[in-house]
This record gives sequence, structure tokens and C-alpha cells, in this order.
Amino acid sequence: MYDLVVVGAGPYGLSVAAHAAAHGLRLRTFGRSMASWHAMPSGMFLKSEPWASHLSDPEGAYGLDAYAAARGVRAAHGVPLPVDFFAAYGDWFARQAVPALDARLIGSVAPGADGFELRTEDGEALRARTVALAVGVLPFMEIPGPLQGLPRRYVTHSSHHGELDRFTGRDVTVVGAGQAALETAALLVEGGAATVRILARADRLNWNTLPPALDRGLWPTVRAPHTGLGCGWRNKLYADTPGVFRRLPAGTRERIFDSALGPAGAWWLRERFAAVGDVRLGQRITSATVTGDERLRLDVTGPEGTTVLATDHVVAATGFTPSLDRADVLSPELRGALRTVGAGGAPEVGGLFESSWPGLFLAGLLTAPSYGPSMRFVLGAEYTAGRLVRGVRQRLRAGARGGAVGRPRTGGRAPVSA
Repeated sequence: MYDLVVVGAGPYGLSVAAHAAAHGLRLRTFGRSMASWHAMPSGMFLKSEPWASHLSDPEGAYGLDAYAAARGVRAAHGVPLPVDFFAAYGDWFARQAVPALDARLIGSVAPGADGFELRTEDGEALRARTVALAVGVLPFMEIPGPLQGLPRRYVTHSSHHGELDRFTGRDVTVVGAGQAALETAALLVEGGAATVRILARADRLNWNTLPPALDRGLWPTVRAPHTGLGCGWRNKLYADTPGVFRRLPAGTRERIFDSALGPAGAWWLRERFAAVGDVRLGQRITSATVTGDERLRLDVTGPEGTTVLATDHVVAATGFTPSLDRADVLSPELRGALRTVGAGGAPEVGGLFESSWPGLFLAGLLTAPSYGPSMRFVLGAEYTAGRLVRGVRQRLRAGARGGAVGRPRTGGRAPVSA
């Protein structure tokens, strides 16, 4: 039986595994290293600053800056890095800090004797006293209701696309107003799509500004300190003190989660985005049907009423919703027993990232309603990894003393306020 099985090999899973390995835990880590990052279209860039994009190891030896320096690449403030470079950095981090990463996926996690029973995608069974679920964002992708159920020939999420060359010469509608939508639209134009349009509920596009210099004097720094989420004291709360965020009233946390760091494009994308000539704001899709000529008919409602739009394909760049119901890797028994927080049904997470089921730990997007906006970004891995592994070690010690491992603290599933 393993002390810990980490499910997922993105920035959070690899960081948790690095800390667990450093503490000598009997560890297995499963997942395809940086899979969702490798799957992004070539030509995309990191929106976050390089100094806010480190994976976490206990000694801080394997940061993005160390990888870049070894390859003679400039990882400087205000200089965007290609996404494929960041994905390669994650692979390098895994080789340095995560022993024996297993590229198979975990198909199921269920309660078991003294812990958990897991099964890999090819059927191998294994047992663990604790589990860290770090499955990234892909299970939680959000597609607007009228587009749900349509074949992928006509509707995809922005995360489905490794390359966009299939859309050369076609009419494509991108739904959304955030970085994924705006960058996807720009790449489609650059890749030769015949027509590209943006359709968004927002009444305006927001753009981040060029970040100020790191060394800019005392007064500007005091007024608006730099953080990995942008400048300002509110962002500093989100970035530096997720534990404080977790202690805010439930209603306050939910409101901030829904509104903080809303959709915006990176400063370096704005000039390229100017090539996207058709931008329709204040619009939402009310229905979508496949027509006889194998195109999509979209009924679109806006301030001036309803219009009809014909397109070959819709790319929904509409984000992710951290709902427990979408964490299909967890058995129905586990999902049904976990306490939730907020209207979206995210699992409640305790002070060391343990769920209400002892021994089941969570990392990444699923923890954002509890710990705040930083958990939606790579930045949150640094705060998460060491604390989560500390929680695992405490749980293992409690189990050795006869404490509960793999037994729910309470029956039933009910929203909580803290």
C-alpha cells in the first residue's frame, strides 16, 4: 500500500509529488506530464509573468528561471514566454523532482480498507492510504447550454484544440471575452480561417496593461505592489494569503470567486487581435441547430433583439466550472459524501487541502472556491504543494495511531460556510 497516490501530472500534481518525494513518502504519481499544456495550439504564450510561473519543489531548485537559464532563454519580467516552452519546463521539472512518473491515467478512485482503491485506465488495481487529486481544468470545461450536445464537428471547447489548421478557409465563431477566446481568434486569423468573429456577453473587451517595472520606487510599490496576479493590494491578498481568503464568510468568497480577475486579454495580444474584424459584444446564443447544408444556425440575442447567424464551427472559450459533479474519477460514493461550498458545488477544502473525506486531498481549480483566485493559476501551486503534503503526513500519523483514514467525517452532502 502506498502512502500517497497523486492523480494528475500538471503543475499542481507535479509540485505535490515533488514535495512528497522529498519527504520520503511511498509515492506513485499518475498522469501525462503537462498534457493540457502540450495540447495547446502552437503560437500561444503564457499570460502570467515568468517569475509567477514556477512549479514548486522544497528547495526551490527547479524553478522556471533555472530551466530557462540552462537553455539560454531570457525569462524576464514583461517578456511573454511561449506555452510550449513552459510545457517543456514542466517535463524537465518532472524528470528532476518526481520519481518514476507513470504516464497512465487513473480511471477511478474509491474508498477502500484503510484508505482508497484506485484503478488505472488499463485496469491495474492499487491501494493508497491517501490520495491527492490534481486533475487540472479539463474535466471542468464549460460549454454554454444551447451548444451542449452538438457534435464536436460543429462545437468544441478551446481546450480541445492542439492546432487550428483544420479551420483554414472556414467560418469560425469564438464565444468568450477572455484570453483564451481572444488569442484563439487571433491565431485563427493568422492561420487562414476565412471569417473569424468574437461573440461575447460582455459589453466591452478588457485588456491588461503593460506591467510596470519591478523596481519602480517606494511610493508606486506601496500604492500598487506587484503580485503574481497583477498589481494592487487586493491581488496581493489573493496571491499571498489564500489561507486568509479561506476564512472569509462563504458568501464573500463566492462573490469574489465569481467576479475577481475577470476575462481580459494580455497586453501583448492587443495589436495582433486587431486583425479580428468582427467583434459582437453584449450578445448571447439562445439556440443552435445544424442546418441542411451542414452548418450551424445560431440564434443570438443582444440589445437590439434577436438575429440569426450562420457559421461552420463554434469554439467555446468559456472557461471552467469547478463542480464536484464533473470529477468523474471519484466514485459516486466519494462524490456523494463530500461536503460542498458555494452554489457551484465545489468540494469544501480544509486548512491543509484535505476534503471532508479523511485522506482525500485536493489541489488546483477544485480548491479555488475555498482558497481564492490564485488556485486558478500556476502561481497557486507554490502555496498548495508544501501545505498539502504536510496534511498528508499528519493524516498518515493519525492513521498510524488508529485515527480515521478513508472514512467520511459526516454523512451526506451539504453546503457549509467555512
